[in-house]
Amino acid sequence: MSLHPVSPNTVLANALTSAEDVLAPCIRNTPPDRVVFVVGTQINGAPHLGTSLVQSLSFAAAARVRDRFALPVEVHFGALDNAPHEVITDPASGHSYQRAYAHALGEDALAADVDEMYRPLFAELSERLHVPYSIEMYSQQQAGEHFRRTWLRTHRRINAARWWLAPSTGVPHVRVPCPQPGCGWAEKYAERTCIRTSGDERAEVSSVCLHHGPYEVTIEPTRGGYLDLATLYRNLVKELSLAGSPGRLYVMVKGGDWVFGSQLVDGALQAVGLTPGQRPARLFCPQVVTDTGAKLSKSLIRDGLADLPDGSAPWMLDTRLWSGSLSDYAEQLLGMAEVLLSNPRHFFRSYSAGELGRLMTTATRSVPAS
Repeated sequence: MSLHPVSPNTVLANALTSAEDVLAPCIRNTPPDRVVFVVGTQINGAPHLGTSLVQSLSFAAAARVRDRFALPVEVHFGALDNAPHEVITDPASGHSYQRAYAHALGEDALAADVDEMYRPLFAELSERLHVPYSIEMYSQQQAGEHFRRTWLRTHRRINAARWWLAPSTGVPHVRVPCPQPGCGWAEKYAERTCIRTSGDERAEVSSVCLHHGPYEVTIEPTRGGYLDLATLYRNLVKELSLAGSPGRLYVMVKGGDWVFGSQLVDGALQAVGLTPGQRPARLFCPQVVTDTGAKLSKSLIRDGLADLPDGSAPWMLDTRLWSGSLSDYAEQLLGMAEVLLSNPRHFFRSYSAGELGRLMTTATRSVPAS
């Protein structure tokens, strides 16, 4: 069997010579001083193969862009510690409530998890490819003045974007958890959450806690409650906060399952006034799928709703179970990344877990002689 996959041609692959050419319009039309590859991951347990794949491809693509366009590059990792840790239904009201990992476990514990489960791989990838990286927890991001000012400005224009962010209801979810010490519960769907803005400097948020009843929280640029936005809304605000950064091109690196959702984010960006030239660039990485064509889902397999697909292995759901060393794991990931990036046909497609497992054990990286 060939080391390289057998990949069909596609419209996009047929238009490109190299996978990174998809970024050429953004680089050539307005040459940046630096390119930043932004990749986010929910911090809700051990990383799986899909997570490692996107992360390693972020570093590998950054290195290719650096060498191809002679531009400084870096990778920025967003650790989403606002992922739901617990979701329950209040029997009295029928409303669903959730508590994020940041509130259930605490920011310090989650930062320690990132240092244990993610940072070592990032350090290995960074050292091998000479690509610097940074890590930011969502709890830090939402507390930042620039992010909050961006949200305050955006929410004043939410009517223009709301059907893009919540096509079924027109109500984008903003969760500001109960501020009582040790609580942190918030309405999952924000049915009784009301937001009143006062210019670009202040918003008053009222909601109802599962345990403490009605409450109000103030959001200001430099202080206030925890600002937890639903996924599409969070991405809108994040990308708006990056737009127009002098001299920097931000590339949003995502798994292939984000292709459809990004259409909505792009519509929302345009609705609030961004032109296509102001939007961050996007790079969609190959998606890991089962033999049915569905995304390889750790939660569905864990909950007994799907089986571990043929050709896969337990380490694909928990990369800590990889039998070799971390150094070997990083090297195999980069070998596979080199194969996927060697031809646009290989990059812009999905792969079964079994095929990626084969590539992980057969691909070797070409390291230039020193």
